[in-house]
Order: sequence, then C-alpha cells, then structure tokens
Amino acid sequence: QVQLVESGGGSAKTGGSLRLSCAASGPIVTIGNMGWHRQTPGNQREWVAIMGSNGHATLADSTQGRFTISRDIAQNTVYLQIVNLKPEDTAVYYCSADVVSSVTRQMATVWGQGTQVTVSS
Repeated sequence: QVQLVESGGGSAKTGGSLRLSCAASGPIVTIGNMGWHRQTPGNQREWVAIMGSNGHATLADSTQGRFTISRDIAQNTVYLQIVNLKPEDTAVYYCSADVVSSVTRQMATVWGQGTQVTVSS
C-alpha cells in the first residue's frame, strides 16, 4: 500500500526555522495534490499548504508568509519550510497526498503519521 513518511520535525526556538519532508512510497501510479496540515490538542486538523502536480501552491492565511511548500515530483516528496518560527506553530504536522495506486487504480487521499513541531522561546 502507499505510505507517506514525514521527517524533519522536532524542537526549535522562536525565530528559528525548520524544514519538514514527506516522502511517498509504494505502488504509485501518479500523485495529484500533496499538502500539509497541522493539529493541536483539542482542535481540528487545520489545512496549511497544498501544491498540485503542476507546481501551483496555495497556502493558508495563517501561514503569514512564513511557510513555503515545495515538491520533488521525481522523488514523490513534498517539503514545508517554516521560518521565523513562533510558539503558535507548535503542532503535529501531517502530510497528505492524492494518490492513484496500481492496486486500486482509483485516486484516494493518503495521510502520513505526523511529525511533532515544538517551538519555545
């Protein structure tokens, strides 16, 4: 089955930066949108950024110009760069991908397991 594996999370100081990665693997035919979401305890998962296979990116207003999404199509990988980190960026970050697998031949959204980002002053 198709899997997404995130990496790059961890602890950082206010004003610092982090780069999250998410690699898709498995019986992939094609991937449409890939995106990032985040969730804090007691709250719903929030959409952060999305990038289509054509490279078009859309970011949520909450990213305040500090987040950049990029993608390596050949490596089935999506990245999220966060600069000028703030404590309110603390969350579990999840990646998602709209994938057509060779098993189902249908597009389905696959989620990663999440990576914790903790920002402290």
